[in-house]
Amino acid sequence: MRHLFGILVAFILATAASSQASAMEAYDYPFVNPLEATVVGTPTVYRADVPDKNPAKDYTLTIFEDREVPKVFWYSSKLSFSLAAQRGEAPLIFVIAGTGGSYKSPKVVAMQRAFHQAGFHSIAISSPTHMNFIINASRTSVPGRIEEDAEDIYRVMEQAYQSVASRVRVTEFYLTGYSLGGSQSAFLAKLDETRRTFNFKKVLVINPSVSLYNSVQRLDRMLADTVGTEPGAFNSYLGRVVRSFLTAYDRSEPLDFNEDFLYQIYKKRVPTEAKLEALIGFSFRISSSNMAFASDVMPQYGIVVPKGKVLSSTDSTKVYFERLLRISFMDYFDDFFYPYHQARNPSLTREQLIDELSLRNIESYLRGAEKIAMTTNDDDIILAPGEVDWLREVFGSRAKIWPTGGHCGNMEHKDFVAYMVNYFKK
Repeated sequence: MRHLFGILVAFILATAASSQASAMEAYDYPFVNPLEATVVGTPTVYRADVPDKNPAKDYTLTIFEDREVPKVFWYSSKLSFSLAAQRGEAPLIFVIAGTGGSYKSPKVVAMQRAFHQAGFHSIAISSPTHMNFIINASRTSVPGRIEEDAEDIYRVMEQAYQSVASRVRVTEFYLTGYSLGGSQSAFLAKLDETRRTFNFKKVLVINPSVSLYNSVQRLDRMLADTVGTEPGAFNSYLGRVVRSFLTAYDRSEPLDFNEDFLYQIYKKRVPTEAKLEALIGFSFRISSSNMAFASDVMPQYGIVVPKGKVLSSTDSTKVYFERLLRISFMDYFDDFFYPYHQARNPSLTREQLIDELSLRNIESYLRGAEKIAMTTNDDDIILAPGEVDWLREVFGSRAKIWPTGGHCGNMEHKDFVAYMVNYFKK
């Protein structure tokens, strides 16, 4: 999950070494509260020293030549991705964004800067749960089934590399992703074992969800338990947060709307535990609402937009997003996601589908895949009890477990970046 989802989410969010042991002693990530870590991320003073300039250039692809993009998505008629290229030959790292994340989300850009400084090419790809990907690159337009999403991502990776192959000299291919993108990286590595387009030499899985179903349940509860589920609760909550944010901003020094700004606000008025949970849950809800809207419109499913209604480029979508903000991911799963896939396969049970949405489904592969390493935090908020231990046991010496950092909060920390870069360089 990203820390920021555009300006709106910035509003909402207002409120190795000589030995492993010595490395852990030196680790100075500032937040021991995982909720704080998830919201605030890594303040500048603790970040890796990487260039501020984004070395990547944007490109577009047409994945399905015969696909007609609905007029309401006029701004997203092609799939976008980015390439950060070295002048000489180098390995190329594919970077997969997390839930709802764009190829140029802050975390992805930070990763590309670090990789470029270290001498790697990189291609960044949006999450298959991002609207641009759903509209242009998903075969079904209903993301979430990880094996199918991996096939869609792999197709994009192939076409993206083919489109820029003349601009880069590649020695070998690597792969990484964070959050849901981390889980998908594991499935992509397995898929590549048979497709063999890239023959990935190294794969790094960052802060993965073990069970997607468990993770989204936890995120749903963060919002439901603190804000409530009655009609209008989310609109009321959003209004309160925005007003509070603007008040805090008026009293602070001029700052950009980024994680540093959030840190300044955080220091001035530390939110309660409940408010932190609500912020995290609501940011996820925004991401899932965008996904659900695209998944409803593309196949004309009729859950939110009435069947047969064709939205034009000038139609307002506000009313649909207001409805979607009141729909939990569990509602989406029960009323849309599972019925959709059961219609494709009538014998599919709810339990079978849930099992498919888990790294446990490829456990035997992960145990033997020496080219795959995994890193997460001991206090990752999207992991259910026992799941960190499962990751530690499955990956063994290939696992790097940080003591703190919440969900992806420490990804720009100097020690984390050093670990990530050194993994691919060694």
